[in-house]
Amino acid sequence: YETTQKIRREHKNSTLPIIAVTAKAMKGDRQKCIEAGASDYITKPLKIDQLLSLMRVWFYK
Repeated sequence: YETTQKIRREHKNSTLPIIAVTAKAMKGDRQKCIEAGASDYITKPLKIDQLLSLMRVWFYK
């Protein structure tokens, strides 16, 4: 969460998409990531098609 917050803080006007990737799929993790400034959230093990889909959504906005 700290890294995402730092990126958002230092690049205040940035529309840089940040997709959080986590190994822990604990209840509330997604919300914490979004609140920290992540654009979206995905859990490990990664499914490549799911990751590519998220990238298409966020990088073409």
